[in-house]
Amino acid sequence: QLQLVESGGGLVQPGGSLRLSCAASGFTSGAYAIGWFRQAPEKEREGVSCISSSDRSTYYADSVKGRFTISRDNAKNTVYLQMNSLKPEDTAVYYCAAGNPLLFKLSASRTIPYWGKGTLVTVSS
Repeated sequence: QLQLVESGGGLVQPGGSLRLSCAASGFTSGAYAIGWFRQAPEKEREGVSCISSSDRSTYYADSVKGRFTISRDNAKNTVYLQMNSLKPEDTAVYYCAAGNPLLFKLSASRTIPYWGKGTLVTVSS
């Protein structure tokens, strides 16, 4: 059974930084890309970023390009999302997810096969 466990959310001031972690277990490395969706109140869940397990290619939503960096440590089966220059509009529940990279690019959350429980990121002064 695939499990994804997030950590690292919290409250940060605008312009600050946070690092999210997603620890994966129960599946064969290389089967899926792993990344993040986020959902703000009264908004659709959107794909933020993902990283392929094979060639480490990455995807970023336009809204986070240049501010967020995704990386993975295959030895620890952990994916990280470094979030810098945070803005109030980044406030959301961030969900770790595993699936085809195209699903992240299309924000096709309904067809993502594996999810974490989510971690709240609040950007506020």
